[in-house]
Amino acid sequence: MTPRLLLLPALALLLAACDIPGLGPDPRIAQREADGKAIGGACRHALRGIEECYQLNPKASKTAVFDGWREMDQYMRDNKIEGQATPSSEDRPTADEAKPASAEKKAAPASKPAADKKTS
Repeated sequence: MTPRLLLLPALALLLAACDIPGLGPDPRIAQREADGKAIGGACRHALRGIEECYQLNPKASKTAVFDGWREMDQYMRDNKIEGQATPSSEDRPTADEAKPASAEKKAAPASKPAADKKTS
């Protein structure tokens, strides 16, 4: 055989065990999938439905969220773990609702003397 024909299998054998940088999977893709699974698991533990979880996390991969939700559901069933209900977004006061309550407390003493001046 000619040396060229022997060189080709030798080169293929050397490159087969080589880990060339930049040719592997993108680590950001694996991170996004792990984040999606964590979101799904957290939603299941918070007793949220999968549809609600999709609505609350529109940027997360639906398949990864579902996989995480399903894995947490199975884990909770196997270990007889009860979920922890969290207040839904409708039940929680928003920042706008919380500020006027504290502002009214501060403004109340200032408004009473002004009212007293008008009546005297």
